[in-house]
Amino acid sequence: MSDAERPTGASRTALATLLGTTLEWYDFFLYGTAAALVFDKQFFPSLSPAAGTLAAFSTLAVGFVARPLGGLVFGHFGDRLGRRSTLVVSLLLMGIGSTLIGLVPGYGTIGLWAPVLLVVLRIVQGIGLGGEGAGATLLSMEHAPEGRRNLYAGFPQMGTPAGLVLANLVFLATKSLAGHGTFLAWAWRIPFLLSFVLVGVGLVVRLRVTESPSFHQAREHDEVVGFPLADALKAGLPRLGLTLLAVLANSAVAYVFMVFTLSYGTQHRGYDQQFLVLGVTGAAVLWFASIPVWTRIADRRGRRTLFVGGSVAILVWCAVFFPLLDTGDGAMALLALAGMGLILPVTHCVQGAIIADTFPVRVRYSGTSLILQAGAVLGGGLAPMISSTLLGSGNSSAGVTCYLVGICAVSLVGAVALFRMVPDTSTEQAVLQPGRAGEACTPAP
Repeated sequence: MSDAERPTGASRTALATLLGTTLEWYDFFLYGTAAALVFDKQFFPSLSPAAGTLAAFSTLAVGFVARPLGGLVFGHFGDRLGRRSTLVVSLLLMGIGSTLIGLVPGYGTIGLWAPVLLVVLRIVQGIGLGGEGAGATLLSMEHAPEGRRNLYAGFPQMGTPAGLVLANLVFLATKSLAGHGTFLAWAWRIPFLLSFVLVGVGLVVRLRVTESPSFHQAREHDEVVGFPLADALKAGLPRLGLTLLAVLANSAVAYVFMVFTLSYGTQHRGYDQQFLVLGVTGAAVLWFASIPVWTRIADRRGRRTLFVGGSVAILVWCAVFFPLLDTGDGAMALLALAGMGLILPVTHCVQGAIIADTFPVRVRYSGTSLILQAGAVLGGGLAPMISSTLLGSGNSSAGVTCYLVGICAVSLVGAVALFRMVPDTSTEQAVLQPGRAGEACTPAP
């Protein structure tokens, strides 16, 4: 690709990764919203409300358990065959899984097979998303013009809040048009079935992007390896472990905010369901809009200061988030949600690039997937279930607050230790050159 063509191709790729991740997260978050508000009644009707919600969140967690499998499989082929083709397959898997969820009969029709099929399809969703997160970040970042690596790596991250907004709006619109009773009976399936059409649009766009220039260069230098994950592990346990710790908090806090808050606010604090869903949706709009701002700051000032400052801010806001919700006042609840919408993206927007820079190009997809998906399981996947367990049958959110503050503290310590261990390349003005497995990534001359 010539220098004249590169910016246009980079912009097209960034927008394509944003659209693709938006659609994948639409499917994934749609399940989370349904798990919080519908699935306990449809698939676990014999359980108490608290037990039914816990069971529904357990099926939510299954998708996160499947994500590392998807990350490893897609990471392997992404490093061997290229980023673009693997991302096409991941989008197809997510769309098929979500569409079929919309067709699964309820417990009253097929009994135990209903939650079993739900779990199987949730696994399919998890495998698809496991291949998406790292691949989309790499494809956009490796196309980036000089001096904009953080900005372009942030475009796929914008798909997370965009997918949440789309999922919640479709969910609310369907419920409003169908009515509460009809929605619980069968209309909740419509948003899942709609994913078939949306994924078709996403595939058309994704098939038009070009392969990563960095991958092309690695292949031309004969640096493609047979088992990239093994070489990725040569980065060393200390660095891998600290990178994992650094990204745990963002995932955990995000899923408590996006999923657990809905069930907690309606069942324990008496908030109107639509009010909370709209509140979370509005916060996600702030999240989406602020990512380009934070990533440009990271390109100019370095991502380390941004990430550490964001980690401190998340810790502080987690200490006040549930106390604000517990007031039962709508204005305080909106303040709590809006604060999350502004603070979460500070670390979220650069964590993909931080993880990616741990690995040389030829094993980057496998290594990034390993860290990203392990963090998603240990952080986000378990967070709603742990929060429900800590809440129990009581009415106090103190245990949940302590859990969030604790995991934020762990991530902050991990980030500080990680940044002391490795050199800072976050403001470099050129795309990283392919390196040998186990070597530090260095800027291009």
